[in-house]
Amino acid sequence: MKDRVGQLIRSLYAAYKRKRARGREEKTEKKKKKMARPISYVTGSQLLSLGRRPNIAIVDVRDDERTYDGHIAGSLHFASDTFNDKLPTLLESVKDKDTLVFHCALSQVRGPKCARKFADYLAEAKEDVGIKNIMVLERGYNGWEASGRPVCRCTAIPCKGNSA
Repeated sequence: MKDRVGQLIRSLYAAYKRKRARGREEKTEKKKKKMARPISYVTGSQLLSLGRRPNIAIVDVRDDERTYDGHIAGSLHFASDTFNDKLPTLLESVKDKDTLVFHCALSQVRGPKCARKFADYLAEAKEDVGIKNIMVLERGYNGWEASGRPVCRCTAIPCKGNSA
């Protein structure tokens, strides 16, 4: 009887260890998936030096403040409060781009969070869409404007790219 109990305990313990190891492997795979697209930061000066290259899209995730504060000329607007619902639309809008630069007012919460959501969305996508770089603008729109960089105050959707 003691041998049967001992065997049962060893068998249960071995099954527990296998299950635990599988769980670790799944966590590692999830981490690899998320780490597949790192997010980096870009300064306003670096972004400005890139000029109006056709392979770069600037994604403004501010909500209502874009309307009255202005925006970076040519930027796309995908408000953070509806960002998850608009991920397929954003992907369609940037299909010919290889670099995306996200920003909000300060790029401390909404900008990085939306950049991460988009990176995760791409990681789950079945096909390679050609996006190589996902970045966040340091200091956000407020830092951009405070540094005297060009802003646009148009109300056109999408922005026509006129700076003021």
